[in-house]
Amino acid sequence: MKTSGPQNNQQPSPMPVEKYRPFLETNPVSLTDRQWPDRRLEKAPRWLSTDLRDGNQALIEPMDPARKRAMFDLLVSMGYKEIEIGFPAASKTDWDFVRSLADEDAVPDDVTVSVLTQARTDLIQRTIDALEGFPRATVHMYNATAPVFRNVVFGNDREATKNLAIRGTQDVIDYMEKTLGDDMIVGYQYSPEIFVDTELDFALEVCEAVMDVWQPAADREIILNLPSTVERCTPNIYADQIEWMSRNLSRREFIVLSAHNHNDRGTGVATTELAMLAGADRIEGCLFGQGERTGNVDLVTVGLNLYTQGIDPQIDFSNIDEVRSVVEYCTRMEVPARMPYVGDLVYTSFSGSHQDAIKKGFEARRRKIAETGDVTWDLPYLPIDPADLGRSYEAVVRVNSQSGKGGVAYLLSTTKNLDLPRRLQIELSQIVKDHTDESGGEVTADELWHIFADEYLPASEVAGLEPWGHYTLRSMSLSSGEGERSELTVTIAVGGVDRVISSSGNGPIDAFVAAIEQLGHRVHILDYAEHALSEGGDATAAAYIEADIDDKILWGVGIDPSTINASFKAIISALNRTRR
Repeated sequence: MKTSGPQNNQQPSPMPVEKYRPFLETNPVSLTDRQWPDRRLEKAPRWLSTDLRDGNQALIEPMDPARKRAMFDLLVSMGYKEIEIGFPAASKTDWDFVRSLADEDAVPDDVTVSVLTQARTDLIQRTIDALEGFPRATVHMYNATAPVFRNVVFGNDREATKNLAIRGTQDVIDYMEKTLGDDMIVGYQYSPEIFVDTELDFALEVCEAVMDVWQPAADREIILNLPSTVERCTPNIYADQIEWMSRNLSRREFIVLSAHNHNDRGTGVATTELAMLAGADRIEGCLFGQGERTGNVDLVTVGLNLYTQGIDPQIDFSNIDEVRSVVEYCTRMEVPARMPYVGDLVYTSFSGSHQDAIKKGFEARRRKIAETGDVTWDLPYLPIDPADLGRSYEAVVRVNSQSGKGGVAYLLSTTKNLDLPRRLQIELSQIVKDHTDESGGEVTADELWHIFADEYLPASEVAGLEPWGHYTLRSMSLSSGEGERSELTVTIAVGGVDRVISSSGNGPIDAFVAAIEQLGHRVHILDYAEHALSEGGDATAAAYIEADIDDKILWGVGIDPSTINASFKAIISALNRTRR
């Protein structure tokens, strides 16, 4: 035998990679003494949902008024305190929805609505007009600052781009002071749009110029939003950009630094988490990552990532399926089955070794809580307790051809309260595997029960199954004989004909084995286990018998209100299986 050494068999692709440049060659950032890698996340950020604006504009079918209202009410019920509700100057639909929230007094006093506008005087005024009647609001103004937009889209130089932001901010202040009442609480947010591609010194220059106009103070905060409008760099580079801005901005104590991240590289969540380490105070995103192209950052994933680290996200995710249902209704888009925390399959394990580990993890957790009261979550393959999100443990394990004994045992335990002995688990898992190999599909809990009952409970009345056993226990009478001997009279149907047999033994099971041997079989009991399936007056017992019958080693299972009858039925079960 030879072992392999280092291998690199990858060949150059035919793709035109030469047309792309590394991000740091187009927009370098130098932060050799960066601090964010050594920091820890210790609290939730301020959250802004932009489902009703950024998320809505990216839908194939934008939300109608009823869907918009359902989304708004969901966000409020979950605990979001800052919600971007639209672009009221952009369309009559957005305007009407914004006004409906004010006219119907739908916004709680502790919720701040946000409206978006470009840096144009007419749009700014139309946007602020839409805010009449709200208790609290934020006017969010933006203009594009990145070179490709300055040069290609707008034909502006740096100075013209900065002056646009200055004039727009002054227009916001002037029109708010002119039109909004003294009792309304109003904030201001500015975004140097496409920040991630903007030269850092210029992004800083524009933000400082905007603050010179707004004059932030202790009672006059400003939100500076630094978006990765199109995600084009690795998360660590964006974190360097955020930390550089956080260090270099003046009046930092009056600034709320906000991150608005998209997911073009598939790293939106990581980018957001590193941005928080780097100094971001506020996170903008959408439930389940709706938004342009590959979407905005997913607020649910970011929030629950914090939760799994023992940090309260200050958002209620305890009924995650209801949240998903409303979002799917509003957006007309399905949440993928593998979506973190909420997808149909995220608490599912098909691998047999995974299933076995999960089953043992639940058992160990129950023991730990009973013995110590320690509820700390520490289970294999499950980073979060599904019950915390309103999900059921019944969905943790599903069975297919890749499953092992752990998954089979777990499903029968959770759905039927059957605690199968280990060797019986091994035997049953092979039976189930034979079934799934033939069918090629997954086995549901109901289908698993039918497979189990058909194999081990031949005289059962499970719906859809026909009794098939050659032997059936009809009745029995047990009494004590001399010493510790048990005297047994039992009626067993043999091929449909009743046989009455009397026997004795050192206990009921020994006496019943002696009766079976009178039918011409040699029986040796190898293992026995029993447990209650239910409690109270109608309690039922399950018995498991491993037996060597006529040189065949098989398991039998019996279920009966009587423990003794259950054990007799288990022996009959194994006996019948020798003839199948």
